[in-house]
Amino acid sequence: MSDQPLLNVSDDTSLGKVEIAPEVIEVITGIAASEVEELSSMRGNFATGVVERFGKKSHGKGVKVELTDNGILIDLYVVLNYGVSIPQVAQKLQTNIRQTLKNMTALEIDEINVHVVGVQMDVQDNSEEKYE
Repeated sequence: MSDQPLLNVSDDTSLGKVEIAPEVIEVITGIAASEVEELSSMRGNFATGVVERFGKKSHGKGVKVELTDNGILIDLYVVLNYGVSIPQVAQKLQTNIRQTLKNMTALEIDEINVHVVGVQMDVQDNSEEKYE
């Protein structure tokens, strides 16, 4: 588990507390980002690469959540498809992530920083050509 504290969702404690771990925010962010068509992939680190090789998909890959005095900051590291408008896709990612997190957690996110770390070219597979 993370060293970061849990996020309190509700000020009304009459029924009890609702807390969300930062890792949950990472997973929701990763899934919301993957819903944007122009996204090719998320950039993870060595550890997420090893985990994926053993068959477990890391939905928080390429996402860093930071709790600061100013609020919740999200850094998203993405690879986009070649030919897309980077500013438009970045805004689409930010909007979809903010809306999804608001709907699922009721949390307001202060910043969603999109870091484009690569561009993916479409590679055509010629192996499917039929020969007579």
